[in-house]
Amino acid sequence: MNHVSTTGITPSTTGLRAHWTTIAHGLQRLITHDVLAIAGRLAIAAIFFMSGRTKVDGFLHITDGAYELFRTEYKLPLVPPEIAAHLAAYAEHLFPVLLVLGLFTRLSALALLGLTLTIQLFVYPDAWPTHLSWAGLLLYLVGRGGGALSLDRLLRIR
Repeated sequence: MNHVSTTGITPSTTGLRAHWTTIAHGLQRLITHDVLAIAGRLAIAAIFFMSGRTKVDGFLHITDGAYELFRTEYKLPLVPPEIAAHLAAYAEHLFPVLLVLGLFTRLSALALLGLTLTIQLFVYPDAWPTHLSWAGLLLYLVGRGGGALSLDRLLRIR
């Protein structure tokens, strides 16, 4: 017969809960803000940097294909395609590099969050699950900063 305590929880459930709580505490100690920050910085930086590389050849020479994409597929309102191509390519190179370094992390994450919002609203509105995952990483960095393994920490930049 299974004995039920006055709390309504069986002893085996209490043991399982206690075991899981021990595991959860260990995971919390292992996966700190600093681990999450470096993982988030590297992950989102890679996404945007690789996108930026598709718009250029050489160092930062905008390709004809990039101009064409901004003319025909991206079609941002209020910004001429030639200017938008440059702005996007430069942003997708500069801010990811800053994130990898952990320099001006919050500002860089905010800039890429703005770019994500622009892409979501004007370019690929059906890609919201992808953009939401990017926003989640970026919002974490905006809210918590770059962590211990960042130039921000070294330079005491919040």
